[in-house]
Amino acid sequence: MNQGKNIISKAYYAESFFLERVEGVGIIGGEEAINWGLSGPMLRASGIQWDLRKVDHYECYDEFDWEVQWQKEGDSLARYLVRISEMTESIKIIQQALEGISGGPYENLEVRRFDRTRDSEWNDFEYRFISKKPSPTFELSKQELYVRVEAPKGELVIFMIGDQSVFPWRWKISPPGFINLQILPQLVKRMKLADIMTILEIQAINSFSISEPLKEAYGLIWLLVPIFTLVLGITIGVLVIVWLERQISAGIQQRIGPEYAGPLGILQALADGTKLLFKEDLLPSRGDIRLFSIGPSIAVISILLSYSVVPLAIALF
Repeated sequence: MNQGKNIISKAYYAESFFLERVEGVGIIGGEEAINWGLSGPMLRASGIQWDLRKVDHYECYDEFDWEVQWQKEGDSLARYLVRISEMTESIKIIQQALEGISGGPYENLEVRRFDRTRDSEWNDFEYRFISKKPSPTFELSKQELYVRVEAPKGELVIFMIGDQSVFPWRWKISPPGFINLQILPQLVKRMKLADIMTILEIQAINSFSISEPLKEAYGLIWLLVPIFTLVLGITIGVLVIVWLERQISAGIQQRIGPEYAGPLGILQALADGTKLLFKEDLLPSRGDIRLFSIGPSIAVISILLSYSVVPLAIALF
C-alpha cells in the first residue's frame, strides 16, 4: 500500500505541467484562513498546525505515534502535499491499530438482535449497509449533544437533542465542505478560468457535494451549446436570406430606398423583427381594440382562402 501511494505521489509531483497548474495558485495566508473559518487541510496547508485529534484528544489517537501534517506555502500544491502526507499518517495509524488488536473470540451484538425476528425492518439494506438509518442498538439519552471530529475535509460538527429513543428529536450536521468553499471567490481573483477546477479539486479532493454539481452544470452547459449553435445558425441564415431578397428587389426596381442597403443591411431584418415583437404589445387608445386584435387573423385567413381554389384550378379551365 505504501509503495503504491509513493509511486502515484512521485508520478504526479514529478510532472512539470502538474506543478505549473498548482504551484502558486490559490494562495491563502494563515491569518486569512483563520478569519474565513477554514479547517482541515485547507487550514494546515497555510501554516496552522491544528488537528482536532491532537487538540481534543478524543478516541484513542493519543495512543498512536503520528504527526500533524502541515505546509506553510498556502497554495494548491501545499494542500495537495498535506493530503498526500495525511494518507501516510493514516496508514501508520491503521497499522498500529491492527497490531494492537488482541486475539481471541469476539461477539457481534448486532447479529443477535437481528436474529430475533426474521423479517424485521432492521434487516433492511438501508439500515445494515447504507447506514441511512441508525442501528436499533443505538439510543440517544435525553440531553443535548455537541461533538466535533476531524473529518478528511476538515472539522465536522454534529449537534443532537435526544429524547431517550433510537431517533434524535432534533439534529444538525455542519460539514466542512461548504464552509471551506466560501473562500473560493477570494481565491480566483486574478486567476485564470481554468484554475477554478484545479483549486476546487485540490480544495475538496473527495468532496462529491461540491465537485459533482459543478460537473453536472458543466455537462448541462455543453448540452445546450449545440442547441444554441443551431438556433444562432438558423437566425443568421434567415437574416441573410431576407437581406438578399431586398437586394434583388432593389436591383429589379432600380430605386434607392429601404431595400437598397450595404452589408450592414442584414440588421434591417433583425430590426423589423424586434419592432414587430414590441408593436404587438401596443394598443390604439381611440381604435377598436377587438378589430385591432383580430385584424391580422382576418388578413391571413383571407389569403389562405384565396389559395384554397388552387386544387380545383384544373376543373375551372
